[in-house]
Amino acid sequence: MSFLVVFITAPGEAEAEKIARVLVEEKKAACVNIVRNVRSIYCWQGKVEDEAEVLMVCKTRAELFEDLQKRVKDIHPYTVPEIIALPVAAGSADYLAWLNDVTR
Repeated sequence: MSFLVVFITAPGEAEAEKIARVLVEEKKAACVNIVRNVRSIYCWQGKVEDEAEVLMVCKTRAELFEDLQKRVKDIHPYTVPEIIALPVAAGSADYLAWLNDVTR
């Protein structure tokens, strides 16, 4: 079994909380941490933007990534939301067993 940490940004805490709750309630993620006060500098439509955002750190199983990504795109306010997955190289066996048990 392989696991992922998925980073998703949102324009504010209310939007992040909505997305996080959906992902956890639908068992697409075991846990979502919401990190406030993220500053993002990026290029969008030919302009350099500098915006305050919120970062979600989602823990899930690799085989759920496509469903998680589709669901985020369905409810996210951005046209092109950041959804980036990184593999979990190692982790506590107890935590990973829990992660596996609470997702589907």
